Amino acid sequence: MTDFPMTHSAEVAKALEAGTPLVALESTIITHGMPYPQNVETARAVEQDIRDGGATPATMAVIDGTLHIGLEADELDELGQAENVAKLSRADLAACIALGGTGATTVAATMIAAHIAGIHVFATGGIGGVHRGWERSLDISADLQELSQTPVTVVAAGAKAILDLSATFEVLETLGVPVIAYGQDNLPAFWSATSDMTAPLRMDSAQEIATAQIVRNRMGLPGGQLVCNPIPAADQIPAEELAPVIAQALEEAEAQGISAKGVTPFLLGRIFDLTEGRSLTANIALVRNNARLAAQIATHLV
Repeated sequence: MTDFPMTHSAEVAKALEAGTPLVALESTIITHGMPYPQNVETARAVEQDIRDGGATPATMAVIDGTLHIGLEADELDELGQAENVAKLSRADLAACIALGGTGATTVAATMIAAHIAGIHVFATGGIGGVHRGWERSLDISADLQELSQTPVTVVAAGAKAILDLSATFEVLETLGVPVIAYGQDNLPAFWSATSDMTAPLRMDSAQEIATAQIVRNRMGLPGGQLVCNPIPAADQIPAEELAPVIAQALEEAEAQGISAKGVTPFLLGRIFDLTEGRSLTANIALVRNNARLAAQIATHLV
């Protein structure tokens, strides 16, 4: 029981009652990360990938002041076409519920919702982190602090490539967050399968990743794990090809005075335009790849 409005989809409620594996999913990728109808099509495909992997998907969102742990088909459709949906993180998740609002959950808010619901694994595209030019703006995502305090394993294709990746991983190290590269020695960079950054940890199986989280919990260590799962090589955009595209999008954002929560959606939109849609194709591929790995991990955590 909770003391605030919360509901479960029928599918999630059944899985919780049966004690079968679940994987949390965010909803900002639906409302802010992709255009309609690709957003809804991708969300459905990702949910099915998780089912095919032996787990139940739980897409998180706040709708009319109620925290939804899993969305019914019609709710997902409506969210995919909704306008003026809030982008929720730790700071405003509770306020949105209290005021009866509607909002999509970021990585941080999804981790909170997953933990409340007793879900231990979360699949996303890429985490937020330290924005380029942070020395002037101090623009650092709440996702990093959340990883240090909420015990959920997050499967992502690394941090979003529009960020200052080196600074992002330095902050994660300072916060004591395990950063695990899956199946390779270097860290992926979102749309690119590899980078020049050596991974602090490497694990080659879902069982190893699940066991590491179990041991952390037993030791009483706070926080979760970040699993950096490289996009399949056939679907990637090489980092050297992306670098000038990202630089141009960043210059345009600065010239237009875009800041705070508006930065990421603007940059993703401009990179979509500048890559003639290839970034969206890669984004869909990496999210589905992460969902498949997350489902495998979840099966070892029940």
